[in-house]
Amino acid sequence: MKILLTVAYDGTNYAGWQRQDNALSVQQSLEEALEKLLAQPIKLSAASRTDAGVHALGQKAVFTIEHMPIPLDRFPQALNKFAPDDIVVCEAQQVSDEFNPRFDAKFKTYRYQIYNARLPNPLESRYSAFVPRPLDIEKMQQAAKKFIGTHDFAAFCATGSSAKTTVRTILNCEIKKDGDMIQMLVSGNAFLYNMVRIMAGTLTYVGMGKLEADSIPNIISSKERPQAGKTMPPEGLTLMEIFY
Repeated sequence: MKILLTVAYDGTNYAGWQRQDNALSVQQSLEEALEKLLAQPIKLSAASRTDAGVHALGQKAVFTIEHMPIPLDRFPQALNKFAPDDIVVCEAQQVSDEFNPRFDAKFKTYRYQIYNARLPNPLESRYSAFVPRPLDIEKMQQAAKKFIGTHDFAAFCATGSSAKTTVRTILNCEIKKDGDMIQMLVSGNAFLYNMVRIMAGTLTYVGMGKLEADSIPNIISSKERPQAGKTMPPEGLTLMEIFY
């Protein structure tokens, strides 16, 4: 039987989701917890390979087991006793044997947070990027809408991507502000390597006045990475939810 887990984690202390030879990953930590609970090796397959320092509230991962000895409604609580405190399994459910958490996903939602104040806030630093320069929220909101649609996002892809195509569909992109915290919420069918962080960096440049709000379509059509803004730090990024 195939089991789908919903996982939340603070990515600060991890080299990303994917298991690595020389660094601790979320996948390795969770697989080790599963092996302790189930007394057998477990291999996880996730919907998103979040990078080092990136967080998640709604990561999805599956594993296959011949017999599940624990009722699924009690499985998260049992597993969390073996997992590190910064990784929490929120839900477990059975899915079909053909289910693929990555390719069956309809769309994903990410959040990028920017703490925009004169001085940094140590209570926000693990989950946001600090930008001391004042940002024009209205211009950022105008620019965010320009991302919506199906486009070739080559200008918003970092080097090292193995994607076969750079065409992606953005369903929604919006900017919200709550006190000193600015949030970019973006939903799309899939995302390129560092795409959300580059989008956030580009909107930050718009907020600073380094780029015009109307420049987004031209940046997209250029397909040239230097035309877009900088890649924002990983700590501001959280994978919020994956929809099937």
